[in-house]
Amino acid sequence: MDLNDLDPNPHLQFDLWFAEAAAAGARVPEQMALATATLDGTPSVRMVLLKGHTATGFAFYTNRESRKAIELEANPKAAAVLHWEPHQRQVRIEGTAAPMSEADSLAYFRTRPRESQVGAWASPQSKPLASREVLEQRAEVIEQRFAGQEELPLPPFWGGYIISATAIEFWQGRPGRLHDRVRYESSGGAWRCERLAP
Repeated sequence: MDLNDLDPNPHLQFDLWFAEAAAAGARVPEQMALATATLDGTPSVRMVLLKGHTATGFAFYTNRESRKAIELEANPKAAAVLHWEPHQRQVRIEGTAAPMSEADSLAYFRTRPRESQVGAWASPQSKPLASREVLEQRAEVIEQRFAGQEELPLPPFWGGYIISATAIEFWQGRPGRLHDRVRYESSGGAWRCERLAP
């Protein structure tokens, strides 16, 4: 991985690698491990789906009463990693996550299959459940509540987040564990790029 061959804008370089991963047959190229932390620094990590990427940042959606959302409200620092096995590549992202507008959240919510919309309404994400049956009953109640409605409204407790990156690192696997690592860091709106030892 030659620095001269990389785009000086890491967002454009990400788009290139993402497209190559999808073309190479990565099963779910948008799967992303998202790390958050409490105010005292206790970390947690889970898989989410990257649902959009622009120069503004990296988008994902969730229940705003979930553990990740509660942690982001208290401490908006977030990190994420995407790993693409076909090319032995990964991208690490560090930055700050902020809630999307209701309008942007609704626009995405409308693209989801109906059963996913019902699931968003029915699941008290991260809260204890007495049984699987309780969750299924909640979904049935939601189906009845919105029966006959073609489009479900946006749940007031659900929406998107954008991670505005301050650092983006590209990792390319190489033989003998002499991997390539290139890290971009933002400073005053400009990106600085440097090679790191593996």
